[in-house]
Amino acid sequence: MFAYLKGKLEFIGENHIIIDVTGVGYKVYTSTSTMQKLPQLHQEVKVFTYLHIREDIMDLYGFISQEQLSMFELLISVSGVGPKAALGILSTISASAFALAVVASDAKTITKAPGIGKKLAERIILELKDKIKSQELIDMQQTQNDFAVPANDSSEAVHALVVLGYSAGEAAKAVQAVQTEGLEVEEIIKQALKKML
Repeated sequence: MFAYLKGKLEFIGENHIIIDVTGVGYKVYTSTSTMQKLPQLHQEVKVFTYLHIREDIMDLYGFISQEQLSMFELLISVSGVGPKAALGILSTISASAFALAVVASDAKTITKAPGIGKKLAERIILELKDKIKSQELIDMQQTQNDFAVPANDSSEAVHALVVLGYSAGEAAKAVQAVQTEGLEVEEIIKQALKKML
């Protein structure tokens, strides 16, 4: 319903902010990492939003970047992970570190988030790994053919970078540029991210 909100930052709470958009104050729940990047009070701010509606609840969640919003939407698609748990994860782990943890099946990193036990972390990895791999759209396949990315760790790295918001072409080029024998998936992703920054 709302793609983003742009207005004056009127209030910063423990887990939410209030943005004044032409005289209407929107209460927006957000992550710690987004709060750290906010401007001063009464300055203009833009947050990418997700409207969560369930029975008698209608909450707005907002993030400073499209990358964080995408990761939030991926997280809440996992059974057993609600918006508050997803915020907890994104407040504890950066979006890129979370993607690395999923690709590397690193449940320990995910369990650092409050309220996330080992079983839930493993379910998150299982479900999101499938979603990352299922993003084999026609353009992704075409890109893989164009840049000759083999179906192995490099392919997984390309998928992870696409989930982080990079285009398939950018991801494949970066992975191909850093690809050397014996590199683990997470190392390929780290090196590729350095190339793209």
